Amino acid sequence: MKYLIVFISIAMALSCNNNSKTEETDPSLIPPPSGIAAPANIGFNIISEYPHDTSAYTQGLEFYNGKLYESTGDYTNSSIRITDYKTGKVLQKHSMGSDKIFGEGITFLNGKLYQLTWESNIVYVYDAANINKPIKTFNWPYDGWGITNNGKDLILSDGSANLYFVNPEDFKVLNTISVQTDKGPIENINELEYVNGMIYANVYTTSSIIKIDSESGHVKGILNFPDFGTKERQTNPRADYFNGIAYDSSSKNLFVTGKRWSKLYEVKLD
Repeated sequence: MKYLIVFISIAMALSCNNNSKTEETDPSLIPPPSGIAAPANIGFNIISEYPHDTSAYTQGLEFYNGKLYESTGDYTNSSIRITDYKTGKVLQKHSMGSDKIFGEGITFLNGKLYQLTWESNIVYVYDAANINKPIKTFNWPYDGWGITNNGKDLILSDGSANLYFVNPEDFKVLNTISVQTDKGPIENINELEYVNGMIYANVYTTSSIIKIDSESGHVKGILNFPDFGTKERQTNPRADYFNGIAYDSSSKNLFVTGKRWSKLYEVKLD
């Protein structure tokens, strides 16, 4: 699953001692051929660490009404759960996986919880007040990876460079944008979180989160995290890649983790 490694490089500006810079003396003044500016490095501080269930193969992470919801994959172990993020204790769990169902991203919109599945083309819809049983399903023709929403439309990733804007009532695609930097498309877009008009996304197999303009698809910034995955595997060989972004609107902080990681990190952006 999702093995292609994506590398994101950020072009560094060149400087010279001449105060009157021109395109000849300072190549960084030359607009990129794509017309897209290189993404900026986004500063951040990890302000807290919390316990995280190492059995959770994290696919989706979401705060809703002050509670942390998590969708996990790994076929028969797939689930939706409500967690006390400060203790890591699982307060409620709905197991929905099978040998054919692999849970993926989740999002809440209009009192409903939407959950993707990986290759089975099924979207489960729950009443937000009850995660124990879906109230309906939709067909999705692509792989399900990440999902978020802008308050009106659902926004989905499928492991490519595409983001799909979808009508939540009938699951028809309204618009598609391509995630691009000045170097070209960025594939393996995974877990998503919508914050103030921007989409934050894990890039699968990397330790990076990118900040995407939700209208153009252009990558505006990048958060480069330490390689927590390697550290996790030193004590837990089953630990996997960085995945999971939740935005807490009360603190305005991000919460991030990874698949079967022992830690959930609270992150304040600069």
